[in-house]
Amino acid sequence: MISLDSFITLKKLSVGNIRIEAKKIKAEYRIQKFSGEESSIELIYSYEEKYFDKNNPGDINLASMMSAQVAINYGLFFETIEFNGSYDAEDRGFILRMIENTAREIITNKLLIKNEFLIPPFDSLQIKKRDHYTAARIIFSDDTGRETGGGGEQTAFDRNKYAILSSGGKDSLLTYGIIKEIGTPYPVFINEAGRHWFTAVNAFRYMKETEPNTRKPWSNSDRVFNFFLRHFPFIREDYAKVRSDIYPLRLWTVPVFLFGVLPVVLKNGIGNILIGDEYDTTVTGERSGITHFNGLYDQSRFFDNMMTRYFHTKGWTINQFSLLRSMSELLIMRTLLKGFPTLQRHQVSCHAARSEEGRIYPCGKCEKCRRIIGMITALDEDPSRCGYSQEQVKYGLRSLAEQSVKQIRSDASHLYYLLIKKGIIEKTQHVVQMGKEYPEILKLRFDQDRSTLEDIPKYIRKPLFDILLRHADGAVRRWGEQWVPLLLDEKFLDQYEDKAGE
Repeated sequence: MISLDSFITLKKLSVGNIRIEAKKIKAEYRIQKFSGEESSIELIYSYEEKYFDKNNPGDINLASMMSAQVAINYGLFFETIEFNGSYDAEDRGFILRMIENTAREIITNKLLIKNEFLIPPFDSLQIKKRDHYTAARIIFSDDTGRETGGGGEQTAFDRNKYAILSSGGKDSLLTYGIIKEIGTPYPVFINEAGRHWFTAVNAFRYMKETEPNTRKPWSNSDRVFNFFLRHFPFIREDYAKVRSDIYPLRLWTVPVFLFGVLPVVLKNGIGNILIGDEYDTTVTGERSGITHFNGLYDQSRFFDNMMTRYFHTKGWTINQFSLLRSMSELLIMRTLLKGFPTLQRHQVSCHAARSEEGRIYPCGKCEKCRRIIGMITALDEDPSRCGYSQEQVKYGLRSLAEQSVKQIRSDASHLYYLLIKKGIIEKTQHVVQMGKEYPEILKLRFDQDRSTLEDIPKYIRKPLFDILLRHADGAVRRWGEQWVPLLLDEKFLDQYEDKAGE
């Protein structure tokens, strides 16, 4: 029988030796095995402009927190994790809480499910509910020789400026289009070493030419994640050859990019950080008695609120939220297609995109591709607008007839309902079972679990919903088991106080 303790396969992880240059930070990740053997790799964040002063305590503190994020994934697998850097009490509390939360997410969404990356017998974990899941003893030590905390001039944050965590997908493109109408956007594309950058290339090139505030930091975090996989004896050695829609282990991923955006935010006094997450990314569940967020914590409204609170405790009046939290994926796709067609042409939503003659094209075969093809076609638009060939469209629609999509049931059912109604898809048994009308899917939805007005700062509510209602079929809110109409007038929007920073 495999217990959770069986996964403690490495002795110590040390994060430290942080070096700061004007345009770059580096940190050493060192693994020590129980045999005494050691190996290491550098985590690097690099920028096109000067953001750091190696003598500024605030920059040393920021570099320390940026360097720590990858390690938050590995609290289950080491006997000890040591963070060597400049961390104040808020930072330490943040890291400890997120290591524990991520451990719980990895147990329930990587180790207790069918995971093709796990080798026997590690794929047969038996576990009972505990009060605490982090296995590693966490140590903080200051090897910087500098005072912990702030330093330098205080930044004035402008709430009319918005940093957009950008990827080239539909969510970040729509977020940019909306902010371009009502504020000052700063699209920030983290160029992660590896093929993940492919999805961002088309949008980045377009924005680099048209949007002067576009930024492109670079990080090798993908190589660091792979470094860990090579050291875990429970991960299959040929993991890199496995075609999959999931990562083998990690679930603390968005913050690795988010903390890479912070230097841009702090230097430019940007008062908002926007992440393009929709209605169905706030999910809670239970597995083996353990509550969890379905592996989507860093895409949930709870994550946004937690990060806003953290920023405020640091003295930064920065709000993090999503403009799209009330929207289904289908409504996001409709709004982008109908309202921002020029931006939509640069969309790449694919797990295995390829480069061809200087442009990036989707693979047309993965789950995400068949989902995008299905939505665009159901909305009476042409998937070739964003790079799909006619053969790929036909394949994607055939695949939808046999395989479902990664959406909550109501959203997926309404997509199939539209495809059936318009005669786009063959009526297989799977399709008939899935297809059912849910008219709220194309409306703005509000409830206390997934989407609340309090998560959107007051100063952006009216202009935001004025834009979204151009393409939504109205708005609704949850009342018991029913969705009831909602009038998003100025009086209603103003009655809810901001809660994200509390």
